[in-house]
Amino acid sequence: MRWMRAAGRGLLVLAVVLTGYAASGARADDGSGSGRGPITLATAGDLTGYLGPLLQGWNRTHPGEKVTLVELPDSADETHAQMTTDLRGGDRSRFDVLNIDVAWTSEFAAAGWIRPLPRDRFPLKSFLPPVVGTATYDGQLYAVPYVTNAGLLLYRKDILAKVGVAPPRTWAELERDAKSIAPKYGLGGYAGQFLPYEGLTVNAAEAVYSAGGSILGDEGERVTVDSAAAREGIGFLARGVREGWIPKAALTYKEEESKQAFQDGRLLFLRNWPYAYVAASAKGSRVAGEVGAVPLPGPHGPGTSVLGGSNLAVNTHARHPDSAERLIAYLTGERVQRQVLTRGALPPVRAALYDDPELIRRFPYLPTLRASVLAAAPRPKSPRYDQVSLAVQAVVHDALTGHETPESAVRRLARELAAVSGH
Repeated sequence: MRWMRAAGRGLLVLAVVLTGYAASGARADDGSGSGRGPITLATAGDLTGYLGPLLQGWNRTHPGEKVTLVELPDSADETHAQMTTDLRGGDRSRFDVLNIDVAWTSEFAAAGWIRPLPRDRFPLKSFLPPVVGTATYDGQLYAVPYVTNAGLLLYRKDILAKVGVAPPRTWAELERDAKSIAPKYGLGGYAGQFLPYEGLTVNAAEAVYSAGGSILGDEGERVTVDSAAAREGIGFLARGVREGWIPKAALTYKEEESKQAFQDGRLLFLRNWPYAYVAASAKGSRVAGEVGAVPLPGPHGPGTSVLGGSNLAVNTHARHPDSAERLIAYLTGERVQRQVLTRGALPPVRAALYDDPELIRRFPYLPTLRASVLAAAPRPKSPRYDQVSLAVQAVVHDALTGHETPESAVRRLARELAAVSGH
């Protein structure tokens, strides 16, 4: 899951000096009782280094509300672990504003770790509509969308042009081309992120959604995965590994490994986030100038991507909640959102930016990404999302490695998810 990078992914490594804290680590208040004052922003590692300069702009114009950036590891799983450990400390928590994966909103809200937010304080109508749903739980706004994302199918447009084939729109076309064209050029056919981690949950959910299925309903209270659509989606991926048009090496890929394989000229097709398009098209890439992007295919036409990205939330025990909300409004304003794209190569949530001719010239994939985001769906909402994701990863990986048939894997997943939800 390369959200705050690719997503991903404002977000570097755990290496920031925590200025703004007393030497003891205590969270001192300014004593004004106004709700305004210094705050901290916790985020996964900023791989592109763009977030620090954005926050410097805030600090110059808000000297009494300076924000300190706390960078956690760039791994989503490690960031989740560190954030939840800190939040369980209640009023001893170090963090005021949290940059969280979109899939964590329900979990954090149900646990009482983040506070409800006033809808009228944020420009929600200016955002791409699907992203707002990732910030709600039980009908209440608990976060504000900051970065969005949707998976794209990257392809070698030079090779498809040589054989006179259009980029695939359906699974059948993808499978045909991965089988017949890729081997002629010494390439692997298709890859995604199939190591058992959050990325596999995303890839599996996209396959199930694209086939018309779902995993959970009713905020995680109902298990819906035992369906013909889920069997079709997981079966499509498992067949690819079994028949070889998905290389076995892809079972070890996360976002970076899969991006590197494509960038090094070892794949014909790749499912990844838009950041991979930017990297593969950059100077020094072996496939620079030869990369195309289209929406993910589905059984009968364009499929459904999972929404990636991150949301900004306020800790229930924030020292200065008004300043925390003001910072979120600043980071989601159009001027800063433009810089999120131009400096961080991260997809903004502001809809108008996707129609900007200057930005489209610089980022040609924006129209495709906009269409993919508008057709995307969130990961399963659940207050126990971490357990849901672990179950999906383990079961689907067993299906991909041939240890279990797609049919039995789906039945097993339904049982495990029922146990997680208590139903």
